[in-house]
Amino acid sequence: MFRLDELVARLGGDLVGDGALQVRRVATLDQAGEGDLAFLANPKYLSRLKTSQAAAVIVGHKARDAVTDRPRIVADDPYLYYARVAAVFNPPQAAVAGIHPTASVASAIPASVQIDAGVVVEADVELGENVIIGAGCSIGRGSRIGAGSRLAPRVVVYPGSVVGRDCIIHSGAVIGSDGFGFAREKDGRWVKIPQMGRVVIGDDVEIGANTTIDRGALDDTVIGRGAKLDNLIQIAHNVQIGEDTAIAGCVGIAGSTTIGARCMIAGGVGISGHLSIADDVVVSAATVVVKSIHKPGVYTSTLPMQPHADWVRNFSHLRHLDALADRIKALENAVQRTSDANNTQE
Repeated sequence: MFRLDELVARLGGDLVGDGALQVRRVATLDQAGEGDLAFLANPKYLSRLKTSQAAAVIVGHKARDAVTDRPRIVADDPYLYYARVAAVFNPPQAAVAGIHPTASVASAIPASVQIDAGVVVEADVELGENVIIGAGCSIGRGSRIGAGSRLAPRVVVYPGSVVGRDCIIHSGAVIGSDGFGFAREKDGRWVKIPQMGRVVIGDDVEIGANTTIDRGALDDTVIGRGAKLDNLIQIAHNVQIGEDTAIAGCVGIAGSTTIGARCMIAGGVGISGHLSIADDVVVSAATVVVKSIHKPGVYTSTLPMQPHADWVRNFSHLRHLDALADRIKALENAVQRTSDANNTQE
């Protein structure tokens, strides 16, 4: 339980009403009950606030006085404030120092580290203070994991990989596997190219479940500080991702592409290799990026959903665009010839 004035003292914002009111958790407007703190981030949910059972609410400045008479915290960004309050109520579990008897640890580690059942830590690994290695993880030779980072069960970190401080890596993620690098013989056979780079992950990065990040072929694959990666993302060798960039699930990024800082890549996007994407770019869901993006902005290549019959009709028109272009060109030539003839007669 926290008093409202305690939350404001810790997180900022303006308090309106009884600061001694105690709240037990944050909740949605619909689900909030006695002792709950709700938030109004979108004005279209104003009607829900009127019927909500929340004891207090987080609102924006425009809603400071016009929305409710219940105690409230007024914030510049109610959704961001909600996120911070939620973190206060739900702090990460502290490391329980010690090595499980079934773990195999071949490196010296700090006494504050938690090593769970079935973990394998190979030689020459460096773990920072208060690191948590979940059950069944494998940490390859020569890897480094910074202080406060947390690996959920069954994460694989290949040899030589570097993970920064305060990172979160979810189950099934694979860090540092070989990039997809092959040269082709004249007879069609493939020759594997050794992948000699590393994966280097900055501080405060979160990596979702079953996401894979390939090691570089020669240079490193780099994930910048503060980047947030969703589940089921494939990041190929030599990719560079800038600081505070967020990438949603099922995105595939081909090799040697550079993505700038503070970008947002929506779900299902495919990005070709050897491209450059500027800072502050937003790519809409299911877009296919086949050329570099040099300016900030929102980019989309997908068609909105439509009834199937409409799609069939529209696609039929698309199939005839080449023929239509030829007809237009012929008409333009005919008009030009007529115009030339008239000018000659004059």
